[in-house]
Amino acid sequence: MDVQELQAQQRFHMHQKITMMVNRYQIFADDGHGEPGPLVAFVEQKRMAFKEQVTLYTDESKSSVLAAFKARKVIDLASGYDVTTPDGQPIGLFGKKFGKSLLRSTWQLDQPGQDPVTISERSMGLALFRRAWEILPWVGDWPFPLKYHFDFVRDTTPVGAVDKKTRFRDHYLVHIEDPALDRRLVLAQAVALDALQSR
Repeated sequence: MDVQELQAQQRFHMHQKITMMVNRYQIFADDGHGEPGPLVAFVEQKRMAFKEQVTLYTDESKSSVLAAFKARKVIDLASGYDVTTPDGQPIGLFGKKFGKSLLRSTWQLDQPGQDPVTISERSMGLALFRRAWEILPWVGDWPFPLKYHFDFVRDTTPVGAVDKKTRFRDHYLVHIEDPALDRRLVLAQAVALDALQSR
């Protein structure tokens, strides 16, 4: 699927494959019936990387790059992540809003020529419960059993969302309502919402 075809898509399905040392993600376009269709991106992210750099490939052969994102600083909780094309041209950037994220995870997504998009957990209660779950001895090592969701809002207008579809498996539905919002930027952010959530 080329970039123009990708840009026409409004829904994607993101599935994480659990492995020992690497987070693996498959991202599919929706098939028009609410199920995963063709694969559009494949991601491998090393756990505990000293400086985060993640590549989104077009398929599992990893022969072609769709986009990439890289941390601006080493182990900085407020660091931004630059998203680029295969030839290094900027697509946009995203970063976690550390102060606001103490209670409810909040990110900001910036695309050149557009107002910023705020991304935050939909439910404050669920966000607080998830934090308590993560710090409980033994319990925090188990997958979080409830579904949680992130809303993408520009000013007061919803422009997208990432919804967790399953309780114990990391399967997500990515909605994009704004036709001008770069799909590569949103998919990079969706991967970060899972892979970097606890950073």
